[in-house]
Amino acid sequence: MKIYINDLTFETIVGVLKIERITPQKVIIDVECEYNYNTKYLNYAEIIKLIQNRMIEQKYEILEVALIDLTRLLKENFKNITSLKIKIIKPDIIKNAKVAVEYEI
Repeated sequence: MKIYINDLTFETIVGVLKIERITPQKVIIDVECEYNYNTKYLNYAEIIKLIQNRMIEQKYEILEVALIDLTRLLKENFKNITSLKIKIIKPDIIKNAKVAVEYEI
């Protein structure tokens, strides 16, 4: 089975620039999880809550660290995940582009 979470949008502190450390900015997160379904499903509402809470609590400086940490968190909490892809988009950091980093295991 595969579950998709698209366009999870919220504001958080993320980045290394001085303004990014004090002003929350919008992030958009996409998640793709493959999992073994043996009567145990993935609770997408719980996945969303874990991701959003962790991003807000941790105030990551770089997206790469956020992605590795979120991946570890999801794998620890959902043992039936077999593969995972997470993308974090910062849509407003550059005037004429959306910037994103993706991690897949």
